[in-house]
Amino acid sequence: MDRRSLVKNLGIAGATVAAGALAACGKKEEAAPAAAAASGGAPAVQTGETVRWRLASSFPKSLDTIFGSAEMFAKTVKELSGGKFEVSVHPAGELMPAFGVVDALQNNTVEMAQTASYYFTGKDPLFAFSCAVPFGLTARQMDSWKEQGNGGKLMNEFYAKYNFFSASAGNTSTQMGGWYRKEIKTVADLQGLKMRLGGGIFGETMAKLGVVAQNMPAGDVYQALEKGTLDATEFVGPYDDEKLGFNKVAPFYYYPGWWEGGADLEFFINKKAFDALSETNKAIVMAATKVAARDMTTKYDAKNPIALKNLVAAGTKLMPFSKEVMDAGYKAAMEVFAEHEAKSPEFKKVHQDMRAFQRDQILWNRFSEFRYNSYMATLNNL
Repeated sequence: MDRRSLVKNLGIAGATVAAGALAACGKKEEAAPAAAAASGGAPAVQTGETVRWRLASSFPKSLDTIFGSAEMFAKTVKELSGGKFEVSVHPAGELMPAFGVVDALQNNTVEMAQTASYYFTGKDPLFAFSCAVPFGLTARQMDSWKEQGNGGKLMNEFYAKYNFFSASAGNTSTQMGGWYRKEIKTVADLQGLKMRLGGGIFGETMAKLGVVAQNMPAGDVYQALEKGTLDATEFVGPYDDEKLGFNKVAPFYYYPGWWEGGADLEFFINKKAFDALSETNKAIVMAATKVAARDMTTKYDAKNPIALKNLVAAGTKLMPFSKEVMDAGYKAAMEVFAEHEAKSPEFKKVHQDMRAFQRDQILWNRFSEFRYNSYMATLNNL
């Protein structure tokens, strides 16, 4: 392999992660049997040194930041393997519905998926912790909890029930609080509000505040807001929201999205397919997830500020949630967590572990980034 070309494509951030795969590429590739797919699904092809996988995403191609992470993963795998390992990437609806990926992995129908774990809280509320929960972790805190704390271990123990394990596909960082057709001054303004939002723990929390949750694809939201069948929607942040045009039909843009302090998208990797790979290809898969995750997060950090300026210039009314609304949201969320803890010792174990990790992170942040960023925000000459 051309190492100079590799480093150029991956960048300094990916070089360290890819080191194991680079070293492995000098070894003789081991032949491994294909992972047979159940229920008539096509198996992975691994003949000698040739491997072909399929990755089903829960997102459309139009979301170039999120779906782009899956494309970056496939590109990196191909480059690291010298073209001997290829992953075809399929947007939502092409191989299966957006929310069908967990069933497909469980049935060995595909080798990988890219999704948001909280889409599957209908199966088990525990899914939410690996993506985002109300008043949860920020992007950096989530990375640290999963990679240096117990988060990754606890979630993969849970995911084993569904025949896969996970790796980050990138984090959106703290999201916005969504678009509203009217001002939200007090908690009373939320009563009866029809809002497109994610379900699970967030949906249960908002229900306690009087919000009527509506679940619909992002492509249908604009028309629903325009007609008044929706009063509000939340999605991700300025870059994606500007493309979707929500500012044209809902002028009030609130912040922060306290339900998604750092939403971690994930690659779900079929355990049977992964175990069938050679050690070299396993290293390539894991290196490529790291590269793709960093690429997505940095894209959001770069694109969101520009998009936010565009939205404000176009007349968007940027508004902070009041302390009253934030406090009510926190109280409602803690009630939901307590209700689930009472039902599930496993839920309680993961939640309490996350909160203990978060407390230490917040303590450190008071002396590091919070103080630094607070000062920098006061400067007018940057």
